[in-house]
Amino acid sequence: MSLYRDAGIVLRTHKLGEADRIITLLTRERGVVRAAARGIRKTTSRFGARLEPFMHVDLQMGEGKSLDFITQVVTINAFARDLGADYGAYTVGCAMLETAERLVADTAEPSVPQFTLLVGALRALTERREDPGLILDSFQLRSLAIAGYAPSFEACARCGVEGPHTFFQVAAGGMLCDRCRSAGATAPSPATVQLLGSLLAGDWPTARSSDDRARREASGIVAAYLSWHLERGLRSLAHVDRYS
Repeated sequence: MSLYRDAGIVLRTHKLGEADRIITLLTRERGVVRAAARGIRKTTSRFGARLEPFMHVDLQMGEGKSLDFITQVVTINAFARDLGADYGAYTVGCAMLETAERLVADTAEPSVPQFTLLVGALRALTERREDPGLILDSFQLRSLAIAGYAPSFEACARCGVEGPHTFFQVAAGGMLCDRCRSAGATAPSPATVQLLGSLLAGDWPTARSSDDRARREASGIVAAYLSWHLERGLRSLAHVDRYS
């Protein structure tokens, strides 16, 4: 039996047989891994709540023919405990987990930066460092950038001429100058463009100073941009409380 050790974030779980579960994790070294947790649904299971979504854990796993299997689990950060009491933060966290799984599962190589970004975003969310909606939008933009889909909010996404520019088009990859503008482009407010740039760069003082109107518009753009690259939207976003 070949064993290996890795750190992971539990993304989701589902039942397997009468007593087992399949645990889907984003791991540091192996990307998205699906592994069986045997007997976890029994009251005597030694794993218990350590393999619930959001848990940041250190695992020992064995390589199986169709599924790896978990032999040991140690909690690193119990993010699930902190998010369970706050519905707004919980739904934002669910959108983060789905984003991470969708972006990493389709790649051939694991991504340590994606794993590190998710751990940091969940920590910021549980510690209430910023507005949950801002944390989500920043996480999704930066996750897209790591995956190679960084939007341009300053230079024209087509010709590269420096801005500021007026028009944004999802399919083009960001802001467009007047010459490159094409059908389907929108004209977000300058405050929204500034907010989007600050969320991508991690400029929290600027993001924090934004108003609800800019935040609403920015969230819509981030969701549309993410859906374009994933080829379909996130189911979890329907439950996220947006700015009223």
